[in-house]
Amino acid sequence: MTLDQLRTFLAVAERLHVTRAAEALNMTQSAVSSAIAALETQHGVKLFDRVGRGIALTQAGVDFMPQARAVLREAEVARRVLSDFSSETRGHLRLYASQTVASYWLPPRLMQLHEQHPGVEIDLQVGNTAQSAAAVAEGRADLGFVEGALPDSDLHRQVVARDELVLVMARDHPLARQEAFGAEDYVQMQWVLREKGSGTRSETEAHLSEMGLSVGNLEVALELPSNEAVLAAVAAGPHVSMLSARAVGSARGRGLAMRRVTWAPPTSRPFAVLSHPQRYKTRAVRALLALL
Repeated sequence: MTLDQLRTFLAVAERLHVTRAAEALNMTQSAVSSAIAALETQHGVKLFDRVGRGIALTQAGVDFMPQARAVLREAEVARRVLSDFSSETRGHLRLYASQTVASYWLPPRLMQLHEQHPGVEIDLQVGNTAQSAAAVAEGRADLGFVEGALPDSDLHRQVVARDELVLVMARDHPLARQEAFGAEDYVQMQWVLREKGSGTRSETEAHLSEMGLSVGNLEVALELPSNEAVLAAVAAGPHVSMLSARAVGSARGRGLAMRRVTWAPPTSRPFAVLSHPQRYKTRAVRALLALL
């Protein structure tokens, strides 16, 4: 079994199409078919069924996919460790960041890293806090950037900045000029919330708890998976939300009103970087951590 065979197997398994896999790997269709046939023959197992003009994974193929991915991840770690022995800070830096961090806080830091170390190739994926933590835990990212609280895990968490949640609504909302709000106001409002698993959502729930409320007490019109979607919804109707002051500040030209929370404990939350304590930190990873 070779690493190339594993890469070929995964390319076909993920697409269930030999031609598309060949295009993705920059190989001929016959070379892909030969690699799969050799892998099956070497180990006396059938990984794919030929069904009419298509293919489908056998149960053995389904069970083998996570193992193949794990081997390729470890091989990539080994390759990066060897290349990291160079005195030059370079290589591939894989980052996963929650939306608020990725959109409003992280880009200037990445530009600074690029200016200091142009040989570092940066790959940034964006999701929510839960997805960022999972990417680091599973080895799909070197570092994760999150906002708010995390479930218990073995990941190392270091606070690198702080953020504030604010109440946001359209400027023509009936309560836009009100300076303070109570639980009774919250219950009467129509809300648009970020999705479960996001740092913004977890911090919003913590704030509601301070008000003696839960999401179940609110009239929630929508739950949306991005700050931009929430801002657009709030600007378009008589709704309110809790969002990062950074996100709201960048959209002030949309006719939005922002209220800092003074009627309850401040909604300050940390931005934190996550790393896996048992994984090797390359020069590129260490350079970004030093910069932060």
